[in-house]
Amino acid sequence: MVYLNRIYTKTGDDGTTGLGDGTRVSKSHPRIRAYGGVDELNALLGQVLIAASDSEFSAPLRQIQNDLFDVGADLCIPESDTPAEYPALRVTSKQVEQLESWIDAATTLLQPLTSFILPGGSPVAAQLHIARTVCRRVEIGVIELAETDRVSPLVIQYLNRLSDLLFVWARLANDDGRGDILWVPGG
Repeated sequence: MVYLNRIYTKTGDDGTTGLGDGTRVSKSHPRIRAYGGVDELNALLGQVLIAASDSEFSAPLRQIQNDLFDVGADLCIPESDTPAEYPALRVTSKQVEQLESWIDAATTLLQPLTSFILPGGSPVAAQLHIARTVCRRVEIGVIELAETDRVSPLVIQYLNRLSDLLFVWARLANDDGRGDILWVPGG
């Protein structure tokens, strides 16, 4: 259980922050940027929830928000060969599979794609498209981190599936794809 008795600690006043394993790094470290991006995505999904309240997306979005805290926790504690005193929270294949299940269920309801689509349509669809693009950027940041530090492949898989899910949900929010705005090449 997390217990926060004080919000400010002053330990970051020198431009560093502590990772979950106690290591101090610069606040500009790629690991901090990676889980900071996850935090941004989570906040954006909170905004999507306001627009999509009482919709079929509400409960799954709440679960995803919770999962994104798990993603952040996974990124906050670097993988190590040294046994930890307490096991680190890690993203699981079950979390990735849940996203795949939602993608598959949504896809069966959608009109077939005949063109790329422009982000937009209904207000909820537009917000889901914004969340999708932020998710892609966050995924890229995690991949960049993985080029220099160890990162669980499941974190990358989770973010990749999540951006796919946000895409198909945006289409669902556009009247199951009937309200999608199609790209007209050269138009």
